[in-house]
Amino acid sequence: MAGHSKWANIKHRKAAQDKKRGKIFTRLIRELMVAARSGGGDPNTNPGLRLAIDNARAENMPKDTMERAIKRGTGEIEGADYVEVNYEGHGPGNVAFMVKCLTDNKTRTVANMRTAFNKGGGRMGDNGAVAWMFDYKGIIEYPATIGEEDAIMEQALEAGADDFKADGDMYQIITEVEDFAEVLTAVTEALGKPEEADLGYVCKQHTPVEDAETAQKVMAMIERIEEDDDVQTVFTSMDLPDEVAEKLAAE
Repeated sequence: MAGHSKWANIKHRKAAQDKKRGKIFTRLIRELMVAARSGGGDPNTNPGLRLAIDNARAENMPKDTMERAIKRGTGEIEGADYVEVNYEGHGPGNVAFMVKCLTDNKTRTVANMRTAFNKGGGRMGDNGAVAWMFDYKGIIEYPATIGEEDAIMEQALEAGADDFKADGDMYQIITEVEDFAEVLTAVTEALGKPEEADLGYVCKQHTPVEDAETAQKVMAMIERIEEDDDVQTVFTSMDLPDEVAEKLAAE
């Protein structure tokens, strides 16, 4: 898809900015709690928790902070009860938005999301409004520098991946949700630790955005939504021509 690799660069740049805002620990702690609650506190038998721990370690989270989050998740110590909720709707240029949240107060989060959508020039929809445009998948990403595309694709498919995409400077290994942990283990053993690995939404019907002004409005809306502590990840259907993506990446 035209411009997709540059969109990946923009996405990673946004992740770096998010870390600078000091919100990454909050989000990782919630991931640890939810993973421990759903699958238990042992990472050897809980792939979701193992992934959350790996992500926390990658950000140099102190061991005692991780342990407290896990114990709150399993109920060994008291703490807020977080649940995963998704919100969806449209942004500028009719771009579809899927927003993945972890919250201990759905009333607060839905109000904040509605405000963020409205102020960003979009509109929040009911459940199913844009979900049909996305598939919920496991997403494992490596830099393209790890090896030749054909060889990496072969290893990914042998590991049980559902799909493989080469997006310029990134490789994406796509899995079914139920196969995610097994495929992640296999490719990690073969290729090393991925740059990113998580469950998320893969767009199957993109929305072309042909002008920089609309693209900037979409990016501003993403930033507005990401400012909320309850938000884990924002996925959109935006597809950019190369020249528009280059303008955004240069800013």
